[in-house]
Amino acid sequence: MPATATTSRQASVAALRFGRIAAMGTVAALILIAGVWASWGSAQHVMLTKGRERGTVEVTRCGEDTCSGPYTPLSTGSTARKSVVIEHTAAVRKGQTYTVVVKPGSDDVVRSGPAGVLYAWVPLGGALLLASVVVAGGLRRTRVAWVMAGSGIALLTAAFVTM
Repeated sequence: MPATATTSRQASVAALRFGRIAAMGTVAALILIAGVWASWGSAQHVMLTKGRERGTVEVTRCGEDTCSGPYTPLSTGSTARKSVVIEHTAAVRKGQTYTVVVKPGSDDVVRSGPAGVLYAWVPLGGALLLASVVVAGGLRRTRVAWVMAGSGIALLTAAFVTM
C-alpha cells in the first residue's frame, strides 16, 4: 500500500473520531443544560429565599395536578392568603402542612427546606443519568460516566428519601 493511502486513511480515521467526540460531547452538554434549565424554574425560589415570602400551607383540596389550601406567613412582610396552589406530587397529601416559598407575583408556592431543594433538582438527576449513557457510549469515558450516573442516582435517592 502506498504511503499516501496510509496517510489519507489515518486522516479520515482522525476526522471521524473528532466528529464523534464533538457530536457526543454536544449532545451530553445539551442534556445537562436542559436538566439545569428544567430544575432552575423551581430551584431559584427554594434556594434564593432572601426577600421572598415564606410560610406554611395546609393542604385542604387536591385535584389531578394541583393542591390548594390556606397560607400562613412565617417571614416578615408576608401576607396570609385564603388559598395558594402547590403542585400535586406523590409527596403532597391532603391534610398535611408544608413549609413553602411563594413564587413572586402569584399564589403558586413551592416546598422549601431540604426536601424542596432536592425535589427542585430532580430533573438534573435524570439528566445526569441520561448524559452518563452518552458519555460512556459516545465518548468512551466510562469513569466519568460512572461518576455522573452515581451523582444522578444519589440526587434522585436523596429526593425520594426526604419527600
